[in-house]
Amino acid sequence: MTKLQDKNYLKRRCYRFSLSLIAFIDQLPNERSCWIIGDQLLRAGTSIGANLVEATASSSKREFKKFHEIALKSANETKYWLGLLRDSKKVDRKKTNNLLKEVNEIANMIAAGILKMKGKKQ
Repeated sequence: MTKLQDKNYLKRRCYRFSLSLIAFIDQLPNERSCWIIGDQLLRAGTSIGANLVEATASSSKREFKKFHEIALKSANETKYWLGLLRDSKKVDRKKTNNLLKEVNEIANMIAAGILKMKGKKQ
């Protein structure tokens, strides 16, 4: 079964990303700035997959698309918080870049799906 045939591939990938994000956040320095950014990062990063799961219970195509749009916004917010942590030199740059790469790929998949739902070419 290819990724395109597997309807749960993206949700599973988001779930694994959330687990990696939790482990990353638990290793943040015990500093006020990291608590606040870590909290925002946890909320944004874990809501990506949560919104995709919520989309499966949608009552309309419009609602389904809206949940995907919210997931994409959460992915973009996640990139922002990860970038702040990386550029403030509070965390390991390599670990942060790995998470940024993964969330960027997830965001691209969600965006491609939204474009397809809107009937636009990728």
